[in-house]
Amino acid sequence: MFSQDDDDALQPVAARGSKLRGHYFVSSPYLACNSGEQFFMFTIIAAWLINEAGRPFTEPQEYDEPNATVSNILAELRAFGVKVDFPPSKLKSGSGEHVCFVLDRLAEEALKRRGFSFRRPNYPTETTEEESVLEDDAELTLSKVEEEMIEEPDDEEENVMDLEALKLRTTHTEAEPSSKPDEILESTVDAAEWNLEVERVLAQLKVTIRTDNKDWRIHVDQMHQHKDGIKSSLKEAKSYLDKLQEDIGKTLEKVGSREKYINNQLEHLIQEYRSAQAKLSEAKERYQQASGGVTERTRVLAEISEELEKVKQEMEEKGSSMSDGAPVVKIKQSLTKLKQEIVQMDVRIGVVEHTLLQAKLKEKSNMTRDMHATNISEPVAGPFA
Repeated sequence: MFSQDDDDALQPVAARGSKLRGHYFVSSPYLACNSGEQFFMFTIIAAWLINEAGRPFTEPQEYDEPNATVSNILAELRAFGVKVDFPPSKLKSGSGEHVCFVLDRLAEEALKRRGFSFRRPNYPTETTEEESVLEDDAELTLSKVEEEMIEEPDDEEENVMDLEALKLRTTHTEAEPSSKPDEILESTVDAAEWNLEVERVLAQLKVTIRTDNKDWRIHVDQMHQHKDGIKSSLKEAKSYLDKLQEDIGKTLEKVGSREKYINNQLEHLIQEYRSAQAKLSEAKERYQQASGGVTERTRVLAEISEELEKVKQEMEEKGSSMSDGAPVVKIKQSLTKLKQEIVQMDVRIGVVEHTLLQAKLKEKSNMTRDMHATNISEPVAGPFA
């Protein structure tokens, strides 16, 4: 029923929800999905239909407030003149009778906007084919009846005398020598017994023609009978239906006038309710913004508190290390040990200096002795030279 332009326009919605089926919005257990996804799909399809119907409508996001989105959709639906007599909470589930109602009315408005209209279907006429089929069926049934009559002999024929056998018997008796009596035959059978035998065999002697249900003539007679019955019933029912139609028309007129009166009386209340809903949605939006700022500040406060705890811990560690006397004791012990080592080094240096001094004195004495020895040897060698 839709044209190529309608299919092209439906492609963005189909791309967003590739899981849509013919009964997607009937009930929540239809698909294994959560109600949030189903509600979001309902909102974007409703927004697309509103835009197609000629009214600008912002496409809702997945994390928008559901109450505000539903209120906006119902406001647009009322703007088209559709009466909404159910609370907005019925649409938050994303499925059900009211969701299908909203989508149906919005689709009708979108089709009106495009100038789309449904045309009556054209049914092909196949009277000749039906007549030929009926004739073929009749021929088949007649042929079947003849075959059955040939294949299935009547039970009554069992009790009928065989003429051929009778003829053979008469010829056989004629061939034999005649044994006819010369006297007049007199019956010896009792009349009462004969009557009883006639009554017993009388039912088998009756000829009955069984009607076959497969005969087309019977079907034609039944069709004529049904046609006459339908005509007689239609005349009687048509008067009741006309009267019922007249009563329903009057009732609809009364309901329409009463509905217009109620709408006129409650118009100011509806306007006030719409304004209150708009204010409520604005207040909820401001609340969301404020709650978002509070959440951000709470996060910053948590980070600052964590840094403060780290600084306090470092200060406590430094304070405990400063008040502790163990390092001072270690320093004193180290100084004492260092002094002892210095004393030992001084002693060793003194020993080394003493040893070095003795070595120098010994070397000096050796040099003096050598000098004296050389001086003595020179005058002794002079005279001998």
